[in-house]
Amino acid sequence: MKIARVLVVEDEPAIAELIGVNLRHHGMLAVLAGDGEAAQAHLDEVLPDVILLDWMLPGQSGIQLARRWRADARTKTIPILMLTARGDEPDKIAGLDAGADDYITKPFSTQELLARIRAVLRRRAPEQASDVVRVGGLQLDGATHRVSFNDQAIKLGPTEFKLLNYLMHHAERVHSRSQLLDRVWGDHVFIEERTVDVHVKRLREALGEAGVLVETVRGVGYRLTAPHTPKG
Repeated sequence: MKIARVLVVEDEPAIAELIGVNLRHHGMLAVLAGDGEAAQAHLDEVLPDVILLDWMLPGQSGIQLARRWRADARTKTIPILMLTARGDEPDKIAGLDAGADDYITKPFSTQELLARIRAVLRRRAPEQASDVVRVGGLQLDGATHRVSFNDQAIKLGPTEFKLLNYLMHHAERVHSRSQLLDRVWGDHVFIEERTVDVHVKRLREALGEAGVLVETVRGVGYRLTAPHTPKG
């Protein structure tokens, strides 16, 4: 079984070392970095399986680093778990908006941290078809990971792609947030339903004109629906 390589980006040496010791004790390979520059050097050398990223760092903040790594083709699919002392919802949403897959608020227990790491490592979409599907002018190719609307290419992040893939294969059906967590995120232990709203918002923004196809069904969830062509 492959040993998970975890890049820990934390500027407080005592916390970083404690995390590192616990990860190693549970069979993971921990690589420690005290700032964004050191973290980037590790990424340039070997890509980790997951990044634990502290929000408050000297130089570039965790938010800035998350955005940078999400914009880089080489690192955009690596799960990022944000470590933060900020427990307020707006801060959590800011972390998710920056590209973090999940967050954990300090102080946290070792067991919670390990559970969240295992969750993002295991999280694979259980239902992700690799065929081509079309809804209206929107087309998604699961094999090549390409999306277009009226023949114009659309760039999506990995989570938004998986979300759209599922919605398009189950068009016209209403899905609750909890169903989407099950079907798109897979093992969603500790993940809040609010996470779905953030990714739907990002998906709509990335889709541009096609964003209207993703409908909010008040009090229930979301549905992807084809535009209705007027008769006559």
